[in-house]
Amino acid sequence: MVTTAPVLFAPLTLPNGQVIPNRIAKAAMEESLADRNQLPGEALRRLYARWAEGGAGLIISGNVMVDPTALTGPGGVVLDEHQPLAPFVAWAQAAHSGVGQAWLQINHPGRQVPSDLGQPTVAPSAVALEMGGFSKMFATPRALGPEEIETIIARFTTTAALAEKAGFDGVEVHAAHGYLLSQFLSPLTNFRTDQWGGSLENRARLLLEVVRAIRARVKPSFCIGVKLNSADFQKGGFEPADAAAVVSWLGDLGVDLVELSGGSYERPAMQGSEKPASTKRREAYFIDFAREIGAVAPMPIMVTGGISDLETACRALASENGRAGVAMVGIATAMAYVPDLPLHWREGRSSAVALPALAWKNRLLASFAGMAMTGGQLARLASGRKPRRRPSAVLALLCGTIKSKPQTRRYRAWITARGVPESQFTDAQQDLRSPR
Repeated sequence: MVTTAPVLFAPLTLPNGQVIPNRIAKAAMEESLADRNQLPGEALRRLYARWAEGGAGLIISGNVMVDPTALTGPGGVVLDEHQPLAPFVAWAQAAHSGVGQAWLQINHPGRQVPSDLGQPTVAPSAVALEMGGFSKMFATPRALGPEEIETIIARFTTTAALAEKAGFDGVEVHAAHGYLLSQFLSPLTNFRTDQWGGSLENRARLLLEVVRAIRARVKPSFCIGVKLNSADFQKGGFEPADAAAVVSWLGDLGVDLVELSGGSYERPAMQGSEKPASTKRREAYFIDFAREIGAVAPMPIMVTGGISDLETACRALASENGRAGVAMVGIATAMAYVPDLPLHWREGRSSAVALPALAWKNRLLASFAGMAMTGGQLARLASGRKPRRRPSAVLALLCGTIKSKPQTRRYRAWITARGVPESQFTDAQQDLRSPR
């Protein structure tokens, strides 16, 4: 076996003492593969076993939702106290069948909940998504009340505690890509005048309280990561200087890893939907900013943002112009096309993944098409098939639309049948927030 990039396969020791065996993470992707009870079933177990065999040092799940009424799509996994834990135990075992650690990415989408799910939409402030002709896909949210914010903190804490109980090595709190915690961070979506809005310190309060509550609930050996935007790529939004300050505050709370990405539904910089030259500029932006943060961050920094070739991955880890490289690279879309990409790189079999570049004028439509193609590849892997080398963007969009309709009907039937009283749910959540 010939190792072409030794730095990629060196172990990484996290602040809590846990060791990730190499510097490649399978970053989160939206799988939309939950079973009819919003649980991880055979499809997700098969998919994660495939990635585990592929040699990544860290496998981070797609969105696991902390609130059953707030999903990013009808095929999302929900983990709360009312869900059976056995399917998550089996999922963790599948993800652990290789060399790496397995973390759950836990999330609340806030205003980014599709309106056809039929659920009320909440956010820090009543600010609707601006997505042109696609805006009607999302309802205008209402502003959260103070008690509801406390409930959301409890929901994140509960989900993290259950992830630990199921056998996962850690959680990644999603505070990027325009989801709820990111909405609180951005002055474009947070107009609050109470302790949860205004200054950056107040806008970051919810994220910091979520992390603080989780750290108080789980064992010191359980890892806590945070996914954070380097920028929203919107004028007047969350800026690089804001990200640097938030990373510093997270370091004081015992965060073990920060993953830097960027964009939101309105500005989909996190999707591989741009022309190749633009994609390369975006990769360079993320890497350069991650180096700057890494120089002062008290925890390791991971960068994610369209990385699909060995040269870019190695450059991210290497020192450049007197600045140290980042600690880890996150590979997302490329591992939907080549699930064992880390092994390819370790063995020198290939250095790059040929991802489709959609040079469509409508960037949002291109983003949806990119996500649909990736989702189609994940579905093939989850069914035991090989990914397509050249998937059709138009066909992927069509198939994704067709697939979502019965999923939406099943979700609406499930949430109606669930019928959990909010007061009962809140009381139980509060019990789980007490420190050990």
